[in-house]
Amino acid sequence: MNGNAFLRTFSVARKELLHILRDPQTLFFTIFVPVLELFMLGYAIDTNVRNVRTVIVDYAGTQESRQLIEKFEKSQDFKVVRQAWNDEVASQMIVAGEARVGIIIPEDYSRKLEGGQTAQILVLVDGTESSVAAAAVNIGNAITLRESLERVLGGRALPVEARPRVLFNPDTRSANFFIPGLMVVMCQMMSTMLSANAIVREKELGTLEQLYMTPVRRGELILGKMAPYIALTILEFCFIAFLMWLIFQVPIHGPFTTLLVLSIPFFLANLGVGLWISTRAATREAASQMALGTFLPSIFLSGYVFPIDSMPWILQPLAYCFHTTWMIDASRSVILRGGSWNELSQHALVLVGMALAALVFGTLQVQKRV
Repeated sequence: MNGNAFLRTFSVARKELLHILRDPQTLFFTIFVPVLELFMLGYAIDTNVRNVRTVIVDYAGTQESRQLIEKFEKSQDFKVVRQAWNDEVASQMIVAGEARVGIIIPEDYSRKLEGGQTAQILVLVDGTESSVAAAAVNIGNAITLRESLERVLGGRALPVEARPRVLFNPDTRSANFFIPGLMVVMCQMMSTMLSANAIVREKELGTLEQLYMTPVRRGELILGKMAPYIALTILEFCFIAFLMWLIFQVPIHGPFTTLLVLSIPFFLANLGVGLWISTRAATREAASQMALGTFLPSIFLSGYVFPIDSMPWILQPLAYCFHTTWMIDASRSVILRGGSWNELSQHALVLVGMALAALVFGTLQVQKRV
């Protein structure tokens, strides 16, 4: 790039930066909204199921039934909110949402245990929340299985006992899992939305034709307009990572510089998508709607919320076509697993390829004409 080209690009970048600084709405969206979403979602999202509201119906009323109820309470996964007198009250509480689980112990529970027969209990689970229902079923089965083994073995040690060791997130904190992906998603939204408004704003202000009449070339125009946004996005990414480490106590086990380098092609791909949107939309409202339509599928198919391996087989190849998938996996690798450049070289190649494709396609849509 010669001196004149650099000056033209710098002039466009300076003009775009002044637009941002003079637009309070853009500044608020850039600085405060991602941080606000970080605190809201970081504290609100918790996949660990604890203290599930439970109603008990104990028809037996014996020492054995009380011991079983005590084991459910001591698990800290169930919270007994009421002991009802019959099944109908328990069902009504579940229908009303006052309880998520109902445990019904039959009258002959202790007699069957003493007679060596199988004593059955009924566990009613509210299936409207799948995560709570799955956890309640699994934990309930585990408690009753252990109770059965203890009675069969007569107090002897279990012949086989599993001692799982959770790597990278031993406390299974939801913040450690969600926030590394959340910071990627928020910066994707910010960079796409901001770049989508870049040319649309010129259309609305009526200054786009004036830019076309200047000696600024198409590549210089695109580079000058995108430069402030890539700088703002990188600064926001670093600021969110700092808050993640300081406020939410999420440790960064790998080199953050590796993640920062990988984020650059990711942000460039977002800018390419936003650039394409800005050439197609006539107003900023339309650009925002189109941007929303592009990053929502990438968020849901990226593995941020649902594991890719759990998706239908036909959607799994599609998930890897989104650059968000590769960046979220890289973020979790560096922050949680301590991954470095050796483990993420493939991610870098894919993200660079996607960034080049998005930028070339977006740039070709900008026709410098009056």
